[in-house]
Amino acid sequence: MSLQKEVMNKMKEAMKAKDTVALQALRAVKSAFLLAKTESGVQEELSEEQEIKIIQKQVKQRKDSAAIFVKQGREDLAAPELAELAVLEQFLPEALSEEEIEGVVIATIDDLNASGMQDMGKVMAVMQEELAGQADGKIISTLVRKHLMK
Repeated sequence: MSLQKEVMNKMKEAMKAKDTVALQALRAVKSAFLLAKTESGVQEELSEEQEIKIIQKQVKQRKDSAAIFVKQGREDLAAPELAELAVLEQFLPEALSEEEIEGVVIATIDDLNASGMQDMGKVMAVMQEELAGQADGKIISTLVRKHLMK
């Protein structure tokens, strides 16, 4: 089942359960899906990769907002963001641990014969494609930088 259909089914469940937090998060995702479809100008279906990227963007927005609210001491505003974050994360593939990501980074660096920071872009391009939806870009970037500086 496509993520769009899954989001719609969860939205119906949230409506029936009167779960306003989940409903708000799911409506935001549905809106992002529709916006992405109309941006391309063609009413074709989004690929699963595009759907995951859209959900990742929504998750990142919630994380950033919650972090800002916590930093400002506004726990009352951070709580709904974190609740929406939990709803959205169920649609993403299982995230890899930092150790697993590091193993992939090391293997990729070896495969590409990368030897220094000048190869960072090449390594990051492969890593982003390989770990799409399974790892945060910041973590990947930090680990790639760490291993290329050795």
